[in-house]
Amino acid sequence: MPVAPLHDLGLIIEALDKAGQLIRVKSEVDPVHQLASVASHFEGRAQAVLFEKVRGHEHPVFTGLYWSRALLSELIGADEKKLASHISGKVQQWQADPHHKAVEPQVVETGPVREYTQPVVDLFKLPIPTHAERDGGPYIDAGVVVVSDPETGVRNASIQRFMLVDRDRLHINIDAGRHLQMALDHAAQRNETLKFSLNIGVGPGVHFAAATPAEAAPPDTDELGIASVFHGDPMELVRGDVPGVELVAHAQYSLECEIVPGEVADEGPFAEVTGYYAKVAPRPVVHVLAVHHRTNPIFQTIICGKEVWNSAGVLGEASVLGSVSKQVPGIKDVYFPHGGCGFYHAVVQISQKRAGFAQLAVLSAFAAFPPLKMVTVVDDDVDIRNASDVEWALTTRLNPTTGVTIVPEVFGHGLNPTFPNYFGAKIGFNATYPFPKTYSYERVRLKEYSLDGLEIDVPDPNAVSAQSLVDKWTAAERAEQGAPAPRKSSGAIM
Repeated sequence: MPVAPLHDLGLIIEALDKAGQLIRVKSEVDPVHQLASVASHFEGRAQAVLFEKVRGHEHPVFTGLYWSRALLSELIGADEKKLASHISGKVQQWQADPHHKAVEPQVVETGPVREYTQPVVDLFKLPIPTHAERDGGPYIDAGVVVVSDPETGVRNASIQRFMLVDRDRLHINIDAGRHLQMALDHAAQRNETLKFSLNIGVGPGVHFAAATPAEAAPPDTDELGIASVFHGDPMELVRGDVPGVELVAHAQYSLECEIVPGEVADEGPFAEVTGYYAKVAPRPVVHVLAVHHRTNPIFQTIICGKEVWNSAGVLGEASVLGSVSKQVPGIKDVYFPHGGCGFYHAVVQISQKRAGFAQLAVLSAFAAFPPLKMVTVVDDDVDIRNASDVEWALTTRLNPTTGVTIVPEVFGHGLNPTFPNYFGAKIGFNATYPFPKTYSYERVRLKEYSLDGLEIDVPDPNAVSAQSLVDKWTAAERAEQGAPAPRKSSGAIM
């Protein structure tokens, strides 16, 4: 698939369709549980899914853009194994000069998202799905919040979850440590409401900008500039009807919203990145003041599982790789495995330069991405994307006496049940050989030879069924013993 224009999800879906990487579900599906269940059957494929008919709704639902790293890499023009370094390079390009006019977002007169505005706000007309069995209701989980801080005026982008409650009301969970909470605190101090836009159906550039960890994007910078780097042109915004609200010009939907500081109501449960349900708790109430969308919009949702792990994990990888590389010489690569929910475990690959650098990489990774609970550091002869290879390093190179680091009672991710109130313990494993390397840790390697010129007969194991092999064997055995062939059964039960 050729590199698609990353600013417009509609064009991306068209490109996927032309490349045979779009699965179309043409039968009507129920947005309550059935849609997510059907999508899960295709999870992890290098194909996304478009649900053309959603019961009770006029417009389709799209999912799966992030559940395959192969698909995502191909989409943005990166090598799959170098996805983290590719994204890290884009973020670092922005960090080098975040105020350059080439990356600063531009406010334009109009955009596709303003093709239609609901006369009266009615969120029930949006095909918002309910995913898991115990979810508290329909959820918007792939929307990007764009807000200007009331105190500084600096834009911020983030991804939060929103539970549908009424025709014009949502309840939001604001993840601790995000700049949106800072903006809400500033609004409260000024005795103002916090106004923002919620943009649904955006391209990966905007998604990556919103998912960039706060540690990589200081609050005095407009992180939407990261989207500009991915787009190759300044990202475009349009003004909303509410003063101070800006919409992503090429989003599929954009909701103009308002939070009254101190107004809270129950939100949850929701199937989260952990694979557990987020608990019900009082959280901010969001009043939706206007709903804009394209003439024929496509609603985007992200299914709990691999898509969440990848959409969050690749940005975490990029952040850790970019930050730790600057502090510890020899860092080669970083991977957030799915077993760690793509969020809580980092495997760091290092080419050791000095004794102690691997241990330093453990601590540096925790600082670069606070949600991490576990860090494993391995040598550059270990495939960090191969769980067996990483386990091999743990069992043959880790010294439990000196190679395990426990950090008690530090800030972590509150959705992880082992971090109640965002505090808990973290653990790091130095699974590298002692520096300098000795013969004892020389890994066995086979000398490589080409198969060119060799006559090799490789049978296709799928060509003959297991039952036919049994039949052939028993027939041959009977022939040797002079036994008659078995009679065919009439199907009657005697």
